[in-house]
Amino acid sequence: MGYTKDQLLARLQELKIYFTCYDHPVVLTVEEQAKHVGHLGGALSKNLLLKDKKHRLYVISALAGTKVDMKILSQRLGLGKGGLRMAPEENLLEVLQVPLRCVTPFALINESASAVSLLLDQGFKSKQICYFHPLTNDVTIALSSSNLDKFLISIGKQPAYVDLEAAPAVGKDNPPDLAHLVPSGVPNSSEQPVENASHTNVPHHQNNVPKETEVKAIMTISKVQSKGAETSSKVDKPTTNTSVDKFVNDVFDIISPLLSEELKKLDIKEELSSILDGLRGRADPDLKSIAMTLKNASYTNGFHAGFKTMLHRGLNG
Repeated sequence: MGYTKDQLLARLQELKIYFTCYDHPVVLTVEEQAKHVGHLGGALSKNLLLKDKKHRLYVISALAGTKVDMKILSQRLGLGKGGLRMAPEENLLEVLQVPLRCVTPFALINESASAVSLLLDQGFKSKQICYFHPLTNDVTIALSSSNLDKFLISIGKQPAYVDLEAAPAVGKDNPPDLAHLVPSGVPNSSEQPVENASHTNVPHHQNNVPKETEVKAIMTISKVQSKGAETSSKVDKPTTNTSVDKFVNDVFDIISPLLSEELKKLDIKEELSSILDGLRGRADPDLKSIAMTLKNASYTNGFHAGFKTMLHRGLNG
């Protein structure tokens, strides 16, 4: 269960952060919000939750008048032109733990959102008062950007203000200027463990199946597993990482000469070995993760296939 509005406001008071609350009917757009607080002179904000192809999440918090080009922003993060898209509603509910239309920097107070990256419009720095929703869209709170910074620092987030309308060139001589803001991890709720899908492979027990037979089948599998575990502790464990490392090394052995040829064609002056080492360093964790996922999936599928076979044999005597 995530923070409530009242818990958030109590936290702000504990931090001695000055803010003002304005209650109003539920609003679904910045335009509707402006009808209730726009006349007060503060800066309205629009807030988006975006997702990249690796399921990493980003909250983009901008002034209402700032134009955010997602294609340009994606390139500046080093994700390519089509690397960002709007996150699905379940990410709001499970990661930020807020309803639709309630995205806000304050949602990062929830532990489930610890791996979410926050990009703040640098325009907020020039405004005396900024408006945000405090986890619900029937209230608006007003506070300064410095007080917002104080809150973010208290939850372990270093405020990152960027020019969201800038469109710098990105290429071999101009690396992505916002690449350092790409999250290093993926929120737990947006990961999809292999085990979740494999449980459906276990056959449902029929009402006429004697429980004794089920127990015998399961005990037989347990004995087989325990013997296998003893063997694997002596043989398999030392080679598990080795096999993954070998797979990754084989991939680079194939890619490296091909990449070297392409770089030579482009007449790139930088030392080829340093480029390849850099590529290896960045890709190595992802390749190992993919390899381990595939390996675990094969083990999981093998186990459930064995379970089904043993259970079937047990039921048939």
